[in-house]
Amino acid sequence: MIAAPLLASTLDLLAWAPPGWGATLMVALGKSILIAIGAFALGLLIGICGAYGKLYGSPVTRDLLGIYTTIVRAVPELILILILYFAVTSSLNNLLLAWGFERIQISGFFAGIAVLGIVQGAYATEVLRGAILSVPSGQVEAARAMGMPPLMLAWRVTFPQMLAAAIPGLANLWLIATKDTALLAVVGYAELTLVTRQAASTTKAFFTFFMAAGVLYLAISIISSLLFARAEAWARRGQTRPRSS
Repeated sequence: MIAAPLLASTLDLLAWAPPGWGATLMVALGKSILIAIGAFALGLLIGICGAYGKLYGSPVTRDLLGIYTTIVRAVPELILILILYFAVTSSLNNLLLAWGFERIQISGFFAGIAVLGIVQGAYATEVLRGAILSVPSGQVEAARAMGMPPLMLAWRVTFPQMLAAAIPGLANLWLIATKDTALLAVVGYAELTLVTRQAASTTKAFFTFFMAAGVLYLAISIISSLLFARAEAWARRGQTRPRSS
């Protein structure tokens, strides 16, 4: 008898139209996904440049990239977000004021992408570096001996073979990006976690809303895992698999 009113109350709180919070939660979820996509893409771009820089760059380039990946992977993401969001923004505005320009207000959306993208880039660098090293060196040397230019070598030889080795690590980075968006709540950006906390504080239905947020994050994880599994299967097409003993 108690379960029915409780279920009705829960459905009312999660209803799409006000006073339900369903639409607000889904908008916040969309913002979280967009930030995760932007951060993952930026991190992937940084990772590609960083991986090739570590493998084929000058000694100075390799040292600088080594410092970058070491610091980012050693310092907790929350600390990095606070440093990059507040300290870098404050320093930039101080420089602008010193040069006679006005202060700027950085968008929380683009700041979130930039901050998380820098974090993602450090991990992507190591994932892609290991994937590049998994390509048989004999094939690379043969392509160079045939006079294949570097870009063609990367596109025709290195990339297709490193992709299968890189996808599992990149899948983990994507899932980390989706969860790290929750850290942006500390800087006041209205992503899913912050909106969930606001809804729970307003209605005092903490269990309902945090369980709803957990289900949404879980749904993203399951769907993402299925998509990356298909991508890995596509990347491994034609490859022989070791037989189980």
